Amino acid sequence: MKSTVEQLSPTRVKINVEVPFDELKPNFDRAYRKIAQQVRIPGFRPGKAPARVLESRIGRAPVLDEVVNEAIPAKYLEAVRSGEVRTLGQPDFEVTRIEDREVLEFSAEVDVRPDIELPDLESLSVTVDDIDVSESEVDEQLDELRARFGTLTGVDRPAQQGDFVSIDLSATVDGEEVPDASTTGLSYEVGSGQLVEGIDDAIIGAEAGESRTFTTKLLAGEHAGKDAEVSVTVQSIKQRELPEADDEFAQLASEFDTLDELKEDLRERLRRMKRMQQGVQARDKVLEELLERTEVPLPEKVVEAEVENRKHDAVHPYDHDEDALRQALEAEGKSFEDFENEVREESEKSVRTQLLLDTIADAREIGVNDSELTERIIYQAQRFGISPDEYVQRAQQSGQLGAIYADVRRGKALASIVRGITVTDQSGSPVDLSELFGTDEDEAPVEVPEAGTAARQEEAPAGDSAAAGDAEGTEEATPTSDK
Repeated sequence: MKSTVEQLSPTRVKINVEVPFDELKPNFDRAYRKIAQQVRIPGFRPGKAPARVLESRIGRAPVLDEVVNEAIPAKYLEAVRSGEVRTLGQPDFEVTRIEDREVLEFSAEVDVRPDIELPDLESLSVTVDDIDVSESEVDEQLDELRARFGTLTGVDRPAQQGDFVSIDLSATVDGEEVPDASTTGLSYEVGSGQLVEGIDDAIIGAEAGESRTFTTKLLAGEHAGKDAEVSVTVQSIKQRELPEADDEFAQLASEFDTLDELKEDLRERLRRMKRMQQGVQARDKVLEELLERTEVPLPEKVVEAEVENRKHDAVHPYDHDEDALRQALEAEGKSFEDFENEVREESEKSVRTQLLLDTIADAREIGVNDSELTERIIYQAQRFGISPDEYVQRAQQSGQLGAIYADVRRGKALASIVRGITVTDQSGSPVDLSELFGTDEDEAPVEVPEAGTAARQEEAPAGDSAAAGDAEGTEEATPTSDK
């Protein structure tokens, strides 16, 4: 077999393959056996008719078709390996020449990972926010803890912000009742914003037993994006009474004996949370700086695959009804054209990020060991509420194990960059992020942030990937080693 690689662009090649028929003998043998099982020839048991008899009965063409269809993918992969071509996605095949009993020639156009010239990674530096924990933040955390131990007490007054009410709801669109928007005895915290827009204004000031109506746009269902007339009836009103913030509460709500000890623990928790936020800032800023400094040619078909996957995810909650998605977007003040532009921008950024981190991982010879892969699988399985074994089984069935490996490897590549740069806070003090990103000896992986903000319904592995081949989807993440 002979093969040549023709560079069509920085991200696409044409692989020309020439296969002598002598190399196709195993393919012909399998083709004859397969066809013999499908064709009944008098005097021969199924699968036992000789090749010459088969050809005299059905002709040479069906055999050639079977051989070509089987041989081309295998010979293509052989050419890719021998030429060390870093392919992305599926190729477009074209048979260019067949001379029976002589030679088979075909070509394959396919996207490839581009050559990327990396900037001086050691010169990067970023600035993150100071860690500043105020007393008001500590008090807010304390109030949230007190709320967990609070009690609800009925009140004889109009509803106020923060009250808990029991309500009945009904809605109509163009005079027609909307069954999905009707309910009774619903418990709701006034001001939480967890229901439709306008409901808080309608409830505040209402007495128990009073009904009010308001107009709002529905965000889901068959009437998504349409104005609905909503009626809300307040059945009961309760307020939450918080326990006193004292030593007795500290002993009730924690392992501490005094309120001061409890507040110091809350203060330290806030510090740890803000250190995590520093890590997220450092990671995101490093990645943005890398993308700004590096030219990454985009494989168009890989980008298109990412765009289609994001659109699929966006329309999925609307039962793949694009009109319903359009109406929901309009309710948010966004046109479908704006949505498509946003998806494309985010898709391009996502693919650029993946290709850039893959290049860094190659340059630094970063690998992934079994424990790191297992750790990611366990973490992902917990996120989706399934067992690790089931997660692996789904990933294998959908061809996603390679994507999981690639994501861990990219995370390690990004972590290696963050570890090697200068990170300071706004006050000019150096920031030690080794607790989050590990050391060079640890090689702790860090998850790669999802580029863009397009609505995505993230699911356990089910077959669709953000981009085929090496450039596969990334996930929303924190800077820890999978927690």
